[in-house]
Amino acid sequence: MKNSIFLLIVILLASCTSNTIFKKPKDLISKDSMVLLLSDLFIATSSKFYENKYDERNIDYTFLVYEKYGIDSARFKRSNYYYTTKIDVYEKIYKEVESKLELLNKEFKTEKRIKDSIRRDSLKSIKKKRNQAPKKDTMKEQES
Repeated sequence: MKNSIFLLIVILLASCTSNTIFKKPKDLISKDSMVLLLSDLFIATSSKFYENKYDERNIDYTFLVYEKYGIDSARFKRSNYYYTTKIDVYEKIYKEVESKLELLNKEFKTEKRIKDSIRRDSLKSIKKKRNQAPKKDTMKEQES
């Protein structure tokens, strides 16, 4: 019994650490497209937890990403699986995705800061106009 368990563990460990090279799929997504696709997929999956403009949550937008790139989920899975078997290549792809998302985040924060400052300025000007408006004399109106 102990020998069979030991043999099973050895087989599992050997299969997990094998250097199997998988065949390149015929419809492999290029590395550059994979960077763009993964970036959009990360955004789509993270947006699931936020309300959209119709106050809806938990909406899966990944099908829109697949539609944008003209692929289906099976093609993505084949390509992604192939790249994950090549750790060096996948690491480069992943680092490009990470830098692309960081750049998009910086752009978003800059745009949000500008919009917020415009909103604050417009609120200040409304308050200023309200304070500068001539006040009606309520006593004169009551006498009339």
